[in-house]
Amino acid sequence: MSSKLLITKKMRGDDGYRVFSVRLKTELLDQVNALADDTGRTRNELIGMLLEFALEHSEVVNDR
Repeated sequence: MSSKLLITKKMRGDDGYRVFSVRLKTELLDQVNALADDTGRTRNELIGMLLEFALEHSEVVNDR
């Protein structure tokens, strides 16, 4: 299993998602913007892809 999310260049189409606001640190937004420039994908698409990847690879652990 790869520890990186492989992102391909975008193929145009509808997204059909809900809109909401989120606050990000400037440095994190700069990284997302750079990735968007490199891949031709929108910030919205990338944030969705990154969140989906993170959720699929996350595990809740009991710290006790």
